[in-house]
Amino acid sequence: MRSSSGEHFVALDHLRALAAFLVVAWHFLHTGNGTPVTFEGAPALFPLALADEGHTGVALFMVLSGYLFAKLLHGRSISYPAFLWNRFLRLAPLLCCTFALVVIENHLLGRSNTHYLLGLLRGLIYPVWPNGGWSITTEIHFYLALPLLLALGRRSRAWPLVLVMAAIALRHHLYVLNGEVQSLSYWTIVGRIDQFVLGILAHLYAAELTRRRPLLLLMVLAFTLFWWWFDSTGGFYQRPFYPSPSALWIWIPTIEGLGYAALILWYDSLKITAQTLASRVLQRLGEYSYSIYLLHFFFVFRLAEYVDEHVMDISNFYVGLLWSTVFFVAMLLPGYLSFRFIESPFLRLRVKYTR
Repeated sequence: MRSSSGEHFVALDHLRALAAFLVVAWHFLHTGNGTPVTFEGAPALFPLALADEGHTGVALFMVLSGYLFAKLLHGRSISYPAFLWNRFLRLAPLLCCTFALVVIENHLLGRSNTHYLLGLLRGLIYPVWPNGGWSITTEIHFYLALPLLLALGRRSRAWPLVLVMAAIALRHHLYVLNGEVQSLSYWTIVGRIDQFVLGILAHLYAAELTRRRPLLLLMVLAFTLFWWWFDSTGGFYQRPFYPSPSALWIWIPTIEGLGYAALILWYDSLKITAQTLASRVLQRLGEYSYSIYLLHFFFVFRLAEYVDEHVMDISNFYVGLLWSTVFFVAMLLPGYLSFRFIESPFLRLRVKYTR
């Protein structure tokens, strides 16, 4: 991850690659309807439950955003208009290209674009943008709140914790009111705010926590065990249906935020470099992760179906996961082309926003 200041964080690139892989694996394995791999059960190798419930990769992206911006901005003055301009240059070009590609796809398939085009404006508030673009809406809402979050962090490191508790209380109230809170916890800032804030907190407490690496690893282990249990008891779609009436969704955003904050702190403390081939490949996958995230939707469902029907049976989770890994690495090419010709020209227009 290279910021407009020129700082480059190889470890965070690796974790962005992991986040993108989890989302890609989720879509390749299950294609939204439980095929070719069914939603039932969980893998015997419990850490792989993160891939079986790979929607959690979005949470890792959110915690990374909070952590990175705290790392870049804490203790510095910020030009907020310049910050927003840079974020616009980072996100908008590829997002608009994705919108255009969906229009073309709809036209070729004989689908009307009228409702879709009208929905693009709604996407600034509601999670309706296609190809995972709904998460960009949540990021935008986070950017609008970022100056306040950073100001609270400067005033006291306890303030962000108060905000997390307030978000939990809000979700509890909405759960009592509506009988479910999964839809808001997963798709909107109502749930995702915990993850952004816990990313910020991870950086604020980094000096103390990185001296306790065994504790961080224990937290990561506990999180993977929890996620295995969550997967084995129905997961995203079958507790017992979607949207889930389970009160667990009051807490899941916070649990994901804590687990990924621990992972980020531990991995960032290792001072990873790009010296090995594996590290360089992961770095590139992380660098192109935004492109991979938005563009894989055009390929993943059709390819998974084609492989399952014409190449081999991939209904076994481990076989499907292997194929999803192959597909993810193959996305390096469209990821590179997108980054090189769509993202990079606009990134050169960024300005320095800290001092």
